[in-house]
Amino acid sequence: MKNNDWKERLGMVYSTNPDYKYGSGGETEEETQPKEKQLLRIALDKRNRGGKTVTLISGFRGRDEDLETLAKQLKVKCGAGGSAKDGAIIIQGDVRGKAHDYLTKEGYLKTKII
Repeated sequence: MKNNDWKERLGMVYSTNPDYKYGSGGETEEETQPKEKQLLRIALDKRNRGGKTVTLISGFRGRDEDLETLAKQLKVKCGAGGSAKDGAIIIQGDVRGKAHDYLTKEGYLKTKII
């Protein structure tokens, strides 16, 4: 049976260009850089968090699955809750020292505490 892909083209505007190729618009996710090339920054953050202090680890470049895995490992190591999204890891509390020690031990050599 032929694949009926007209639903993927909903919202498509007519083009008079005879060489136009319709793209599905699916963005490719960036490959995860090696640990040695990751430029991670560890900072203490209190903004828009109701007065709570969190450790913010930013600068991760790569796939969301790898970010989630690293966040889970950090949360376990630091003994705190948190989340990961948009290339940043948020860990509850001031655990900058523990996070820095763990990341350098794991091979993230370009990690700085700001």
